[in-house]
Amino acid sequence: METCYRHPDRETGVSCSSCGRAICPDCMTPTPVGMRCPECSRQKTKVRTMETMRGGVEATRILIGLNVLGFLAELSSGGSSGRVYIEGALFGPAVADGDWWRLITSGFLHYPTLPFGLIHIGFNMYLLWVLGNMLEPAYGAVRFTAVYFTSLLAGSLGALLLTPNSPTVGASGAVFGLMGAAFVELRARGVDPFQTGIGGLIVINLVLSFTLSNVSIGGHVGGLVGGALAALALQVGDRMRQRTLGLAAVAALGVAAAVAAIATA
Repeated sequence: METCYRHPDRETGVSCSSCGRAICPDCMTPTPVGMRCPECSRQKTKVRTMETMRGGVEATRILIGLNVLGFLAELSSGGSSGRVYIEGALFGPAVADGDWWRLITSGFLHYPTLPFGLIHIGFNMYLLWVLGNMLEPAYGAVRFTAVYFTSLLAGSLGALLLTPNSPTVGASGAVFGLMGAAFVELRARGVDPFQTGIGGLIVINLVLSFTLSNVSIGGHVGGLVGGALAALALQVGDRMRQRTLGLAAVAALGVAAAVAAIATA
């Protein structure tokens, strides 16, 4: 395998689309015609690097705002004994009784206790911001939101499969789904996810999921799988030059996850 022309100690399978030199993830600049090296990216053709790609994240901002509003509503209504938490948390018996909205609302609530609740929502929102800045500019707001909600529903399914009788809240399932989608997208572009940090981030969070207490393993794994499948569905649609078909497939995955979650409950 070739090594990066600027970092000889790093192996890579990606080459500059302009000059052909091998480049590592730190030296890649995404352009409409492929990855370019730092020198070629300075040409007059306007390009956007991962460092400067900060626009087009309106959906990410809205999702973060909804999560923050949900957390504040929990605190103002009485915390874990308040109406917002009690009626919004994912709980198998309640879903079985017809509270289907919990499959969604639970993903916008977090443990309403301090200081743990602040750590919980703070970590999730930080990852949502980072992953949103990576994926939303590439997907667009509609496709990004579709992947997010499909991941959220897949996470709810996973939580009900493993811990149906334990109240569950948090955006972790959706965030894990975004990590899964980022992993799939990087692989599709010939980039090693472990060289960008996404692969390591997934591994670390999975280890924490299986070692820490009060963590929804089913929610995390379910969201991860759901996000990866959603990204694959979008890729199939793009290859067929049918973006609408790819989006419809993601929506179908979300509906299937919701139906399976209700059936499980």
